[in-house]
Amino acid sequence: MQLKQTAQTLLTDIKHYWNKPPAGRYMPFKEIAAYSVGGIGACFIFTVVQAISLSVGNFIIGNAIGIEPTKIYLLYVIAILSSFPLTALRANIIDSARSKKGKYRPYLLYMGVPTVILAIGFVWMPYEHMSMPFKMITVLFFNIGFQFFYMFFNEAYENLILVLSPNTQERTDTATVKSVIYSLAPSIVNIVMPMAAKFLTNGDMTNLKLYRFAYPPMLILGILLSIMVYANTQEKIIQAKTHVVQVKFIDAVRAVAKNKYFWIISLAGWIGFLESSYNTILQWLYQYQHACTEGQFALIQTINGNAALWGMLMAPWAIRRFGKKRVLLVTNFLNVVFLASIYPIVVNVDPRMCIWLVLICLFSNGVVGAFAHVLNPSIQGDIRDYQQYITGERIDGMFSTVGLIGQVITLATSGVLPAVYERCGITTENAAMMGYTNAYDVLYNRNIFENTFALLVGLSVFGAIMNVIPYFFYDLTETKQRGMINVLKVRALFEDYGNNALSDRGLVETIDLVNEAREYVASEPVSESKDGIRDAKKTKDRAAIKAAKKARKAAIEHNRMIEISRFVIEEMNKFSTLEMQEKIAVAKEVYAAGLSNLVNVEPDVLQRAKALPKKTEEEKLYRKAAIEEARGRLTSKKVILKHYPNGLVEFDSSVFDRLFKKEDKLELNLEEAYKALFAARESKDKEAIKQAKLNVQKAKVARAKVRTEIKEATDANSLYHRAAKPWLDANKLLIQEENYKHYDEIAAMYEEAKARAQAQEAKEEAEEAARAAQKKADKELARANRKHK
Repeated sequence: MQLKQTAQTLLTDIKHYWNKPPAGRYMPFKEIAAYSVGGIGACFIFTVVQAISLSVGNFIIGNAIGIEPTKIYLLYVIAILSSFPLTALRANIIDSARSKKGKYRPYLLYMGVPTVILAIGFVWMPYEHMSMPFKMITVLFFNIGFQFFYMFFNEAYENLILVLSPNTQERTDTATVKSVIYSLAPSIVNIVMPMAAKFLTNGDMTNLKLYRFAYPPMLILGILLSIMVYANTQEKIIQAKTHVVQVKFIDAVRAVAKNKYFWIISLAGWIGFLESSYNTILQWLYQYQHACTEGQFALIQTINGNAALWGMLMAPWAIRRFGKKRVLLVTNFLNVVFLASIYPIVVNVDPRMCIWLVLICLFSNGVVGAFAHVLNPSIQGDIRDYQQYITGERIDGMFSTVGLIGQVITLATSGVLPAVYERCGITTENAAMMGYTNAYDVLYNRNIFENTFALLVGLSVFGAIMNVIPYFFYDLTETKQRGMINVLKVRALFEDYGNNALSDRGLVETIDLVNEAREYVASEPVSESKDGIRDAKKTKDRAAIKAAKKARKAAIEHNRMIEISRFVIEEMNKFSTLEMQEKIAVAKEVYAAGLSNLVNVEPDVLQRAKALPKKTEEEKLYRKAAIEEARGRLTSKKVILKHYPNGLVEFDSSVFDRLFKKEDKLELNLEEAYKALFAARESKDKEAIKQAKLNVQKAKVARAKVRTEIKEATDANSLYHRAAKPWLDANKLLIQEENYKHYDEIAAMYEEAKARAQAQEAKEEAEEAARAAQKKADKELARANRKHK
């Protein structure tokens, strides 16, 4: 009965909130559905491209195309090195994006189509007729293409959730729905591939004919479904309406480098690189030890792939109940246990029984491992929120660039697995001695197979242990994240006030938030003891037990809201703190001296700042501010002397308004030109088609020219900001201080703004109801017409 009621409530909520989000949320159900169902298409592309991308132990490249492990590693190194400038370019494009379509959404199309074309081309290359060097060159060139187009497409989809909502729990819930639904893609692939092999290649998974006929339909379906994500989602970032990001690559890298949570999560992956060594176990048992039939292997792949579903369904509940850190620690510990369980099975059990026992271990490992599908997007979103909180900029793309450090580490660590393979006897020479042509065929030998697997399992266990260590230092809780988001809303309010760009809804939401924070901070924390629940259980009264549990839950939430509210109140009162007063004092000195004085810096200014006394709290704070200011002044002087020999002149940022308006106009011109071209083609007017094509080309050239001007202005602006940073930071701080003094003036606008916001909301609801009624009437009319016919 309760399940039925829950289902009915869910259906009612979906219908009511299909086009608008519930209170406190940012995503309507339509957007969640589009991101998730369209994600099936994205995941089809992910699954196929990952299967043909260079990696040590890749089955298709190593076993089907026939390139041995050490050569694969060489190609992998070259491909990764080529990715460095491509990753930097990708990051710069994302962080400088100002398209109305968003930071990530456009690249689902722009990068998805080339990725699909490359993947289809890869499997259809005639490797059977190529020499080994030509095989290697072909695989390398395709993978360099994947490094840009596929990685861009992958980042666009996976990171889109980070900007669809600033609410961490909503991101977690959406990631769960997305992960459950889009995991249908690999499940389908796992079922289809063994069955397709049975009909196309007599069960031979190393025959390229299988991939040539099975992969292209999946890729084409993938890009068609990905369009659903692009068409039905909208990016949302909490910042001032007037805020324009113009980020120079090196500046963004410096900013991300200070994000401790980024390093904790990255380190976990870098030192746990061996954990995935077990990935080929089931495939090798089937292919080289004939542990099961084609049909059985399809069932095994399906069961193993289904493990992720249960983990993803349990993840949101576990995160709500225990928090991300505890879930991270427990699931990674269980990874170690389940992977270690494989070792005695592989070395002691017959292959026909072994594959089923290994399946049980891998299924269990897959359940806990799937928590990462939900955890990772949520954690990455929190990390980016923290970045915006500490720096004021949303520089998502640069996380990939700083992550190139991890690629360098991966280059070194990826050489371990080929060395292990070679030590175990997986070499061309050994294969030739046994009468085989492919290095991996030596795995038909039972002794080599057992020794290799035992070592791979041991490496996986060691990697899983190393992976869990950094998570002990992760302390970005859900409470802290919500506090940071509230602070970002407060900052955006004051910045918009200073720029005369306040929105009614933003003003009302933030004033409500501040008033609520003041109430909570003024209240006392309450006990979270379970004594009430224990006492209620003694009475065996279900209503009393339920009430006691509800009271404890309310107490926990009350204390949590007090902690969240402290972030807001500290932000509101920050200019009255001793530390901020010291910063204000330094800022006034720097600003008063002007731009021309930035080069007048003594060489020993940093040493003198470090030598300042630090006995009292006031002295420590002043010394800290002085050191920061000295370092900034020295960097500024260096840049000015190098790039501004005639003196530093203030940059006119109004140039961006002019250029952006010009770009928007040219975008519309290009759109109209394309419409004219389509109309001309429809009318089959050759002269009109010729003229329309010419107009399209002219519009493209004009747009490219203004974009070049924008890039030049961005570069000049970024250089100016680096040169004038101490003065600009001082000015920004003083303006912020002045804006914060006007809170009462902003609060006085509350009632009028609320009335306008409610009127606007009522208008939008009425328009939505009218659209729904019209849609219903159209359907009924169409039904009546069909019946009449």
